[in-house]
Amino acid sequence: KLYDLTHEIPAYNIWEAAYRLDQTVPYWPAGTVFVSVVDPGVGTERKSVVVKTKTGHFIVTPDNGTLTLIAHSLGIDSVREIDEVINRRKNSGASYTFHGRDVYAYTAARLAAHVISYNQIGAIINTPVTQLAYQKATMDNAILKGNISILDIQYGNLWTNVDQSLWKQFVQIPHTKNSITVTISQKNKIVYQGSMPFENTFGAVAVGKPLAYLNSLMNLSFALNQGSMANKFNIAAGPNWNVAVRWSK
Repeated sequence: KLYDLTHEIPAYNIWEAAYRLDQTVPYWPAGTVFVSVVDPGVGTERKSVVVKTKTGHFIVTPDNGTLTLIAHSLGIDSVREIDEVINRRKNSGASYTFHGRDVYAYTAARLAAHVISYNQIGAIINTPVTQLAYQKATMDNAILKGNISILDIQYGNLWTNVDQSLWKQFVQIPHTKNSITVTISQKNKIVYQGSMPFENTFGAVAVGKPLAYLNSLMNLSFALNQGSMANKFNIAAGPNWNVAVRWSK
């Protein structure tokens, strides 16, 4: 069975490809083969690989950073570089800019159909996969630090990589009121700083006012009630967008 998960990742946005893989893969059974092609370097020296995760999933993708988050969350069992001499659509050797069709989809289909085994993909690569640098979720000196991973585009909400367990640790820090100070920066330049309450529902604050909440993935997020926080404050998402949270004094 074939499932078309998305064609809506912005062009050239390797980070969002990495995020959507990390969001999606755990919901599928071991043995599922994923094809992820956000490949601005198509035809260059970047490697074409098939990764086997420690959970038994297979991901066919360019090794350009799309595996950044999966490597952290699921772990990588092994990586094989696609041997394009044998794992390539017939008579496509003259094509340099359609590897998604000629190499990745072709290889993935044959692997999923058991026409070839994982061992027949190509040689094992012993070097780590390419990683995009980003702020992992941490807590240090009563300050939560994380990354603005993605936007809830329709509403302009900001989703971070700070999960529920880390948030619960933060809540245990002594504080006098239900208000946090949120600082959002891009490349170390502060773009937004303000205070807001943590609430379970948007309606707990007045229309247009900010709040923090746990999103559908149970990660800390920020929003304006019936407004777009992203648009109002010109905030985006990606590996260079960071957040720091502390209890307001």
